[in-house]
Amino acid sequence: MTSLRPAAVLWDMDGTLVDTEPYWLVAEIELVASFGGVWTVEDGMQLVGTGLWHSARIFQGRGVDLSEDEIVERLTSRVLDQVAVRVPWRPGARELLTELVELGIPTALVTMSTRRMAETIAASIGFTGFSAIVGGDDVEHSKPHPQPYLLGAEALGVSATDCVALEDSPPGVASAVAAGAVVVAVPMHVQLEDDARYELRDMSGLTASDLFDIYTARRA
Repeated sequence: MTSLRPAAVLWDMDGTLVDTEPYWLVAEIELVASFGGVWTVEDGMQLVGTGLWHSARIFQGRGVDLSEDEIVERLTSRVLDQVAVRVPWRPGARELLTELVELGIPTALVTMSTRRMAETIAASIGFTGFSAIVGGDDVEHSKPHPQPYLLGAEALGVSATDCVALEDSPPGVASAVAAGAVVVAVPMHVQLEDDARYELRDMSGLTASDLFDIYTARRA
């Protein structure tokens, strides 16, 4: 059987395209410590894939006396400080993105980080890797709600059900599944179990042909 091609590939960013979770953890620990509190690695892992404004409310509950917007701005700026030193590309991610672009497959970046951070990462790739970006400040409902992926597909002029989505976290996978995309889960810091709703793969070595085969198997 000839492999079908998806209409587009929708990419998560943190933990999927770039391994920024350690950068977020540094920012979170420093933020909570500045208000006399303690934030652990385990605390940080509970927030992987969630919306920043949701996370901000959790930090407020841990004694951070700032508005939600101020928390988001402070965390984002601290992460971007670290990104300016080194962009932590996830092994295999840029290679896969390059292949997709060369094959003419439309791509969108769908992240719960702010648009300014997403645009910074996208500009660091060295070529136009994404035709559209959906940031956490562009949506009313954050992951695991389907809205981010629905908007990502809409921005490319396609249906989410005709797309492949790449995700690393439970909230992100749930969002993409709810949007109707064929989901390829590439976990890194947070474990994902085998589940019939998505395809579990290793990002390193993942090719466009692999994505086409997965899409074909689930849509043929």
